[in-house]
Amino acid sequence: MPFVSLLGHRTWAKVPGPGPTVLLLHGGMSSSASMLRSIGPRLKRDFRVAAFDRRGHGRTADTPEPFHYDTMADETIAFIEHLARPVHLVGHSDGGNVALLVTLRRPDLVRRSVLVGANYHHEGLMDLEIMSRPSPEFDLWAMKYAESSPDGVSHAGVVFDKALQLFATEPTLRGSDLARVSRPVLVLAGDDDVATLEHTCSMYESIPDAQLAIVPGTSHALLKERPKESARLIRRFLLAEGSPETYAPVRRARPETLGA
Repeated sequence: MPFVSLLGHRTWAKVPGPGPTVLLLHGGMSSSASMLRSIGPRLKRDFRVAAFDRRGHGRTADTPEPFHYDTMADETIAFIEHLARPVHLVGHSDGGNVALLVTLRRPDLVRRSVLVGANYHHEGLMDLEIMSRPSPEFDLWAMKYAESSPDGVSHAGVVFDKALQLFATEPTLRGSDLARVSRPVLVLAGDDDVATLEHTCSMYESIPDAQLAIVPGTSHALLKERPKESARLIRRFLLAEGSPETYAPVRRARPETLGA
C-alpha cells in the first residue's frame, strides 16, 4: 500500500498524478476510506483525488502526542507540499476544521475549500451523548478501528480518549478569524448535524463570499446518506469561477464590508 513520510512520520496516502486535484480530509475517529467510497468516485470525473490518513487514524500509526487541529493542519500542509501543487480541499467534520485552518494559514496552497459538518469553535457543537467505554458501541468501533490500524485494537481506547479531549477543547476560532479567509468556501451541512444551525450559519456569514448548503433529511453522515447530492453540490462549487452573483444580495459577507 502507498505510504509517504509527513514530518518524519510514515503516513498512508493516495497520491494521484498531475492535474486539478481535490484533497479529501476525513473526519475524526475515521479514515480516508469513508470519503473515498462515498464521494470520491463522483469527484474523479473532473479531478484527481488525493487523500491521506492522519496520525492515529486509518492505516497511519499513532504517536504519543495529544490530538490538536494545528498539528493536523501541519500534516495537511506537508502533504500538499508533497503533491507540489495547490489543491481544492474537501474536509468532513474534523477534516473540515483542518481545511479551514489550512486555508487561513496557507492560502497559496488552496484553490477552494468545502467544509462539511465543520465547526470553527468547540462551543458550536450540540450537547451530544458520545459513546462511552466500556460499552457495546465502543467495542464495535474498536474492532472497526483495528481492521486497518497498525496499532491494533488495544490502542483504540487511547485514540478515543484523545479524540474526546480534542472535541471538548478545540477549535477556538472567532468570527474575526474567519473574516481573514481569502479563498472561496462552501459551508455544507446536514439539517440534523452535530453543530448547531446557528453556528453553521455564523460560519457562512463570517467568511467573505462564502456559500451555504444545508442538505435536508441528513445528519453528520450526509456524505454517506446523500452521496450523489453532496457530490453534485461540491462539484458545482469547485468547478465555478469567481464569486457568486445573485439578483438580490442581502446576507453574503463581502471582503470590503468585513474590513470596514
